[in-house]
Amino acid sequence: MSGLPMTVSDPALPARVRIHEVGARDGLQNEKTAVPTDVKAEFVRRLAAAGLTTIEATSFVHPKWVPQLADAEELFPRVRDLPVRLPVLVPNERGLDRALALGAREVAVFASATESFAKANLNRTVDEALAMFEPTVTRAIESGLTVRGYLSMCFGDPWEGAVPVEQVVRVTKALADMGCDELSLGDTIGVATPGHVQALLTALNEAGVPTSRIAVHFHDTYGQALSNTLAALRHGVTTVDASAGGLGGCPYAKSATGNLATEDLVWMLDGLGIETGVDLAALTATSVWMAEQLGRPSPSRTVRALSHKE
Repeated sequence: MSGLPMTVSDPALPARVRIHEVGARDGLQNEKTAVPTDVKAEFVRRLAAAGLTTIEATSFVHPKWVPQLADAEELFPRVRDLPVRLPVLVPNERGLDRALALGAREVAVFASATESFAKANLNRTVDEALAMFEPTVTRAIESGLTVRGYLSMCFGDPWEGAVPVEQVVRVTKALADMGCDELSLGDTIGVATPGHVQALLTALNEAGVPTSRIAVHFHDTYGQALSNTLAALRHGVTTVDASAGGLGGCPYAKSATGNLATEDLVWMLDGLGIETGVDLAALTATSVWMAEQLGRPSPSRTVRALSHKE
């Protein structure tokens, strides 16, 4: 259907949004069986060809914890020359050493806003995890790398329930003070609503964390990911995490369903006249191809709608 979605711009929203594509890492780490390295590399290449400029490539976590990404050393050299940003996840200094040895230029650390998830995911308290990240972040910065700080369970926790805003602000501020260039607020189990998003962003600003350093990472468990993203955009956020085809969740939070699908996000942003640089048709074709590799249909509504047209 040509001309759809119809563009109706809103001057109160950003003119451009950078999509931080997490499908190749956050998406594939949840697969029950390991995806072949050749398929992963082709996935990253196709995502880049579709116009995504930031593609999280892999994770340098010990294979024991995330066996699906055990091929990081094999994968990264196959994609590192692409003309896009290719951040990688590093849990500690050993992970950083592996990433530096392969020429990574951007890394991310993964913290938790709650004690329960810090224990489940990192086997540490929140403060112990922050202490572990500090030398990693410091060394990465000294090596000239850009560092992103992920923060999980910002809006709710499967063990603790509601997470106080001030608790999230404290840990986010710690990551910011540590030197993380960008702070990604994760709704790991998908329980956020727009008012909650607005309240947290406002509280972070009041604590001295500027909106320009904040990214948002929503899951669609309750169908709220797009509405929460729109609330963040209205606040001025211009970096949004999303996963091609809606792949992924969280291996340590069983109630976490898929990430916000990149195609669903692009459809909304296209309709709002917000520039992303992403070719929606090419991205949809990539997710259809990846779904074929995985042997199941994409959960993205936009992928399904566009791929079923004759």
